[in-house]
Amino acid sequence: MIHVPRSVTAAAAVLALAVGVPGLAHAQPSADRIPPAPPIPAALSSASTSSGESDEQLPKGWRVDGSGDRKELVWKAPEAVPMGDSRVEFYSGDRLIGVPVPHDDQRTFRLRLDSTDVGPAAELRAQAGGRRLDEGAKEAPRISPPAASAEESAPLPANRVDPGVPGKYRTVTGEYTQKSVRLPGFRAPVEMRGTVVGPVDAPGKRPIALFLHGRHYTCYNARGDEDGGWPCKGDMKPVPSHRGYLHDQKLLASQGYVTVSIAANGINGQDDVAEDGGAEARSSLVRQHLGRWADWAAGRGDVPRAVRATAPADLSRVLLVGHSRGGEGVNRATLDSLAPPPAAEDGAPGPARWNIRGTVLIGPTIFGQNPVPDVPSMTVLPGCDGDVSDLQGQIYADGTRGVSRGKALHSAVYVVGANHNFFNTEWTPGQAEAPADDDFSSGSRPDAVCAKGKPTRLTAKQQQKAGSTYIAAAARLFVGGDDRVRPLLDGSGRRAPSAKPARVLTHAVGGNRTPAFVPNSSATVTGGRLCAQVDNRASRSCLAPDVRGASPHFAAWGPSPEAGRHAVAMRWTQPGTPTKIRPKKPVSLAGADKLALRVIVPPNTTGTRFDVAVTDASGHRAKLGQVRVNGLPGTEMTASYWGREVRVPLSAAARAGVDLKQVASLELTPRNRSGRAWLMDAWGWRPGTPDAGTADLARVDIGRLKVDEGDSGVREYRVPVQVSGHGTGKVRLFVTDPRTHKTTTRTVTVRPGGDTVDVPVTVRGNKRYGADVSHEVMAKAVSGAMVGSHQGGVLVRNDDPMPKVSVKPVADKVTEGKSLKWRVTLSEAADTDIEAGFELRRVTGGTELSTKDVSKRWLKETFDRSPNPARRLSKVSEMPYIPAGIAAGKRSVEVSVPTVKDRVRESKETVRLRLVTYDQSWQQHRGPTVTGTVRDPA
Repeated sequence: MIHVPRSVTAAAAVLALAVGVPGLAHAQPSADRIPPAPPIPAALSSASTSSGESDEQLPKGWRVDGSGDRKELVWKAPEAVPMGDSRVEFYSGDRLIGVPVPHDDQRTFRLRLDSTDVGPAAELRAQAGGRRLDEGAKEAPRISPPAASAEESAPLPANRVDPGVPGKYRTVTGEYTQKSVRLPGFRAPVEMRGTVVGPVDAPGKRPIALFLHGRHYTCYNARGDEDGGWPCKGDMKPVPSHRGYLHDQKLLASQGYVTVSIAANGINGQDDVAEDGGAEARSSLVRQHLGRWADWAAGRGDVPRAVRATAPADLSRVLLVGHSRGGEGVNRATLDSLAPPPAAEDGAPGPARWNIRGTVLIGPTIFGQNPVPDVPSMTVLPGCDGDVSDLQGQIYADGTRGVSRGKALHSAVYVVGANHNFFNTEWTPGQAEAPADDDFSSGSRPDAVCAKGKPTRLTAKQQQKAGSTYIAAAARLFVGGDDRVRPLLDGSGRRAPSAKPARVLTHAVGGNRTPAFVPNSSATVTGGRLCAQVDNRASRSCLAPDVRGASPHFAAWGPSPEAGRHAVAMRWTQPGTPTKIRPKKPVSLAGADKLALRVIVPPNTTGTRFDVAVTDASGHRAKLGQVRVNGLPGTEMTASYWGREVRVPLSAAARAGVDLKQVASLELTPRNRSGRAWLMDAWGWRPGTPDAGTADLARVDIGRLKVDEGDSGVREYRVPVQVSGHGTGKVRLFVTDPRTHKTTTRTVTVRPGGDTVDVPVTVRGNKRYGADVSHEVMAKAVSGAMVGSHQGGVLVRNDDPMPKVSVKPVADKVTEGKSLKWRVTLSEAADTDIEAGFELRRVTGGTELSTKDVSKRWLKETFDRSPNPARRLSKVSEMPYIPAGIAAGKRSVEVSVPTVKDRVRESKETVRLRLVTYDQSWQQHRGPTVTGTVRDPA
């Protein structure tokens, strides 16, 4: 995704745009033609003033289109935004409005609207991967460029086992194609194609690794044209994205794994209609393939030649590897394999005949922020990711804390200098069959870390080698159970020689860790402050709002502020000022060898030092040791506020008589003169990898209900919440008021077959015309639960006819210097703004009022035009339009055309106006044409 860090002043106006679809306003398939920009509706300009003037405009690049039965908010990017995995999203401030559909020109994004208040015009933002793209973006605060550090010049110690070394088995490569499948919600079938690489001389059944690519262009031709639709048309052919991991597959196959990389162009070309970005569709596709492999392993069906040519697969040992949206897809496939999704959403029904032992997620999206807690994972975070640039995949680790048993290891692997695309050779210039590019772009000013040729930036082959090595490490640990590779993944500070020269840093949660100090609202913090990871208020947020997207840990999700996500912020101006964290109850570190802390310091800083001490419930205190934390290489273009794992032995606590079963507080004392840092958490740590096991977890899916408003009475509906799976758990619900946009949160207990999760929606019937109203609910797991479909609600549909709109002259014959006036009136008041206005029509058979005959200020504010050169008023712009919207609850509005005296003797001049109104579906209704006449003064 292209970064656009430029500053342009936006209009400071309030816009009250009526929108409303099921859920957040959501993308619909775009038309082939971009219609011309129509006038800004009155709803966008609040209410027209009595003079017909409006003080409000949309920011540069934004407009509203109305065509047929569609009303759309449209943003045109200042430069092309390539198709990628991070989705472009429209925001009002920190509130997500919806996900628009991109047009073929790669610059125009359209969001269908119906019934939600968008908010202040000045707060409109187009954003992707945590980065703002529109021209209202302010320059991010500059970060001092990195200097070479001792840490970089002295590489980490080599691990005793290097998983990047090829194995002993010969490999064979082939491809299969099965009949395409239909997936819920998608118009066109999705292909079933896979590239197989496996060992030919390995004994017995072999573990299987399945790869799923991310969202990229779907089609191309020999002329270099690209397209994102499906199926491919004319001379276009599918982009072979699934062949982009052959280097990874060949390494794993040489080590004894059967591998298959599957194609997903059919999802990429249609997922703009999926509210979850295609996560459930990708899950269904993965499970469709696994089902075929289970059949083939059992000797059922016609086994493809490519499958017969390799060793038989052991479906009890499966590793899923997903890149970008493919990462979110394999996470959902893992969840769906443990607890099936609702039947209406399931594109691969039936029991799971496989066992997923682990997942590898490369630069992944996580729109739902719903990681699977009990299956080990490794998330690769590319330090120069220009697509999913906020590195939101960090939540695959952070989001599992406290949710289940905590025995599954969740590793985050930060690869300095890696971009998003080059992990896939078919997305890499010089290696790909189809057109490809470097997703990181810093514009006219080369980025100090990520620009091509910088010492910290990896070449494509260096990046691919590092990726292969760490995928093999995850396979060896999660599937093979080889604990010797764990130090490469769990923050132990070891390197894999095969990944050289890549600088790879890791930390982890879960595994053989004991949760100790995980900041939450019940903790007491002194000498620092408990900060909110997602909050637009500078006094409460961990990072200032103007550095949004700079920390993977603080990736936004939906509501802001978001309850339940905290860290501890530390700032000091002299050494020796301690920060103390005291949880509500004492914690146990018994059995742990060390205390492992994840600490964030600003990018490019070096040598931040802390003394670490603990105190037990009886007041016994012990200094455990000192840690040193260096920042990552970073600029304002990177997400480099990332937690470094540091450890101190607990042996000093035992010597001091501290009761490690009753540790009451943790104390961090800085030894530098000044600085800043953030504590993510601290854990009791010991070596080894325990069996992750599986817990009995409830599964929660939020559904959607559509109801009519009715003519009278009060009805109560409930948001459909399905609870399945096993066991009892807790989820946090986020319920947004559709009128105030305020979000309230509450934690509820869920159990299959237990009490219904009650989210009531009260609907009052009436006979007044109004907008559809969407009551939104989102869910996130707290403990003992998993979340599938994280978003739903109740859509209340207006079922009353639109009031009739009429127009009468107030002053339609005036002398120069006076205002022509008309009154637009409704037959009855409405509960929503009524969009109406006048189209300027050409005058025939007389002299038309010109741009020189009307107020210069009115001309500028109504049409954003100058009177020069003089021209007919009907030609002042491409589609000249005078807003005449009527605010909710009002019956009428007066519209004026102010004229000026020109001291020129001339015949009467005329203006013709045709009334037009728009209904809730943005269908235009044409009304009468009125005429105004202006004469010279007597």
